[in-house]
Amino acid sequence: MRWTPAGIALAGVLAGCGLNVQSADLFLLTRVGQGSRLSLLVNDGGKIRCDGGRPRRLSDPWLLQARDLASALDGDAKESLKLPSARNSVYRYTVHLQNGTVSFPDTATAGGKFPALARAELFAVRAAQQACGLLALAARLRGVLHLTHRFIL
Repeated sequence: MRWTPAGIALAGVLAGCGLNVQSADLFLLTRVGQGSRLSLLVNDGGKIRCDGGRPRRLSDPWLLQARDLASALDGDAKESLKLPSARNSVYRYTVHLQNGTVSFPDTATAGGKFPALARAELFAVRAAQQACGLLALAARLRGVLHLTHRFIL
């Protein structure tokens, strides 16, 4: 079999197409309020960007949690769930997914009414500490972690 110059060029282009494939983003979670802003961009290929920094690898258990969280929030995102902040709110979370956006205050998870939102808060705190290495943030959010963890167990 003989290769023509056009065939070689086409084969090179097709081979090069697979080298730069990027995975879709699962979600962008942001947290604003007292203290520093937090931004977590998680993609389906197992990468997380913390506060716009370089991509970091997520372990398989973290990736599974992120996928599960995206799936759990999908219905609320399609409905564009936006809960108002209460007077005692400290933080506001926004999660952008492929099918929409969810926005809620940290107080929305009290009483266990929104377990997926509580899981989003918990993911934010733990990912900031463990996957991103933002230890100071985790220390400031210790109270939020404790409250959130109570409602999802």
